[in-house]
Formats: sequence, structure tokens, C-alpha cells
Amino acid sequence: MAFELTDVQREFRDTLRRFCEERIEPNAAEADRTARYPRKSFEACRELELPALGLPVEYGGAGADTVTQAIMAEELARVCAATSVTMLISKLGMIPVLNFGSDGLKRKYVPRVASGEAQASYCLSEADAGSDVVAMSARAVRDGDSYVITGTKYWITNAGISDIYTVFAKTDPSAGHRGISCFVVEADWGVKIAKLEDKLGLRASPTGEVVLDEVRVPAENLVGEEGSGFHIAMHTLDRSRPTIGAQAVGIAQGAIDQAARYMKERRAFGAPIADLQALRFMIADMAMRTEAARTLVYRACSLVDHDPAGELGMVGAMAKCFASDTAMSVTTDAVQLLGGYGYTKDFPVERYMRDAKITQIYEGTNQIQRVVIAKKILG
Repeated sequence: MAFELTDVQREFRDTLRRFCEERIEPNAAEADRTARYPRKSFEACRELELPALGLPVEYGGAGADTVTQAIMAEELARVCAATSVTMLISKLGMIPVLNFGSDGLKRKYVPRVASGEAQASYCLSEADAGSDVVAMSARAVRDGDSYVITGTKYWITNAGISDIYTVFAKTDPSAGHRGISCFVVEADWGVKIAKLEDKLGLRASPTGEVVLDEVRVPAENLVGEEGSGFHIAMHTLDRSRPTIGAQAVGIAQGAIDQAARYMKERRAFGAPIADLQALRFMIADMAMRTEAARTLVYRACSLVDHDPAGELGMVGAMAKCFASDTAMSVTTDAVQLLGGYGYTKDFPVERYMRDAKITQIYEGTNQIQRVVIAKKILG
């Protein structure tokens, strides 16, 4: 089973790498320092039509396969993980619409996201309902030709920036996971942002508390059927986790690139520290783990598009878990390779280390990924 990139994918990667180094990387440190949304970087991505990349052609997208989308996530994260998230989050918000929504919902919202005119968020987690999705308390009550949604969602990426929120809420609290439904909610219908988090990493990507207080949503904005929300949420995460793995690979690769550059320039004992065997072995191990993660991520991404054997749930969990654990260890080693300089903001490796941490947590903690993997193996 081969996962060689096609000539088109290689050309796309090379073009995107130059674009990222010229248009995205110069904004990264300042956006992280100020914790402000990277508007310049988003607009640059919009010029290159990156918001359209993974969306279907019939709804204004480019129709790229998931491996190509992973290349985008990886190359952006190699210079700015926050911008990478900015490109991934709207696709995450639209996966439920694309795979379960009516044609009317698709035609109303997907073209706006594809053009970059609108952005979307995915609202599943709550204060007491992260890994335990069924514990959510948000309610959606049918009222004539509308639903009235009340609840608070936590840890929402792109909060306050998004125009569209894909919201999960209980329509039947007594039915357990079968009582959850999914809705598309427009921001100006009454969605409020109670607070934005002051985070360790991904500081330029806003994460916030989204409040819906009796927000009225047209019944046609129900995604799928009532009670199908849990299935929609899990189906969506299976298809988005591999690209989080790609983001983690990009963070790790960026850290390796920075460390290698420093090792060739920094001198100790009369020679570049790149000549020291102990350090050479460190960066060799970093590169091996990252390449292994990349290959697993590409396999998982290929399964998003072609999965006749039903392996995506397990392989996607493996890819996300292994790649994010790799990113955390590689970025920590990169800081070590730079010594005292690695611990300062004069070099970007400390930012890579801070950004890597969240990839072990969001879209399912790595402990949950291991539960998924073990369940598949053991039955």
C-alpha cells in the first residue's frame, strides 16, 4: 500500500511552502505575541483560494482530496499553527452539512465558506461535556417552524470570528446519545461570546465561550434528523482528526527546520554544534519520528476518501495520537537543541512547543484516541 504524493501534490506543496514563507511566516510571531486573530494571514490564504480547497466543486470549492488538504495544514503549521487552524476550522464546521445536511443548507452556507466570505465553528464541547459528549446540557426545543436553542459551548475555535456555528444540542434529554441533534446557527441570530481564553499556545486562534440564550433557529437548519447528532459528531471527528495529525506534523517539521538551521550556525568547541554526535543523533530521531507520523497521517487521510474496510476510525485515531505525541516530543527536543536561546522568544521553537501541546488535547484527547484504538482491537 503506497502513499507517494502525485506530481500535482508535490507541485502544490512546493508552491504552498514558498507562499507560507513569504506571506504567512512574517506575521506569526506578532500574532502570537498579541494574541490577535491573524487577519493578514487569512486574507493571504483567501487570495490563494485555500478556504475552498477541501470543499466540493458543486458548492464553490476546489474539490481537493484529503491528502492534499493535509499538505495544506502541514505547510501552514510549519510556519504558523494558528493560521493552519484558521483554515481547518471552517471545513470542520461544514463537514456535518456536507455529509448530512439538505441540499438547501449546502447551497446556502458552503459557497460562502469556500469563498472566504464566511467562516464557521464547530460547537460540541461544554464545561462538563468534553470527552463525555452525552453529558451536554444545551437544549433545542421545537416551537412551530423553529427550534429555540439555549446553552453554553466551551473551547470553541474561532469564537467571535465565525459567521456560522454548527451547534449540537439535546432535543430529547431522556434519550441519551440518541437525543442529541445538530443545527446550523448564524452568528447574528443572537449568538454571544462570553469570554475568550488566554491560552498557552495557538494564541492567535481565538478560543471562546459561546452562549446561546433562546436563539431561534429555522427548522430547515436542522442537520440530518432529530436525534442523529451524536452520530454526526463522531462521523465528523473521524474525518477531521487526520488533518489535526497533519497540523502536528507541520509543527514538528517547523521545529526540526529551525533546530537544524541553528545547529549549523552555532559554534562550540571550535566547530558547529551540528558536528556533535549526541546532537546529530537527537535531530535524526526527531526526523524519523516525524516522517513516520507523516506517513500514518497520509494513510489516514486517504481513508477519509477511500475506506472500504471501515478502518478510518482506528487509523484516524492512531494518526492524530501518534502525530501529536511526536510533535510534543520533537518540539521539546528542538528547544533543548537551542539551549538557553530555545527558551527565549528570540527564536520560534518555544512557540512551536506551546502550539504542539493542544494537538494532544483538542478533537479528542490522546487518552480518548487510545480508548478508540483499543476498542477496535479488542472488540
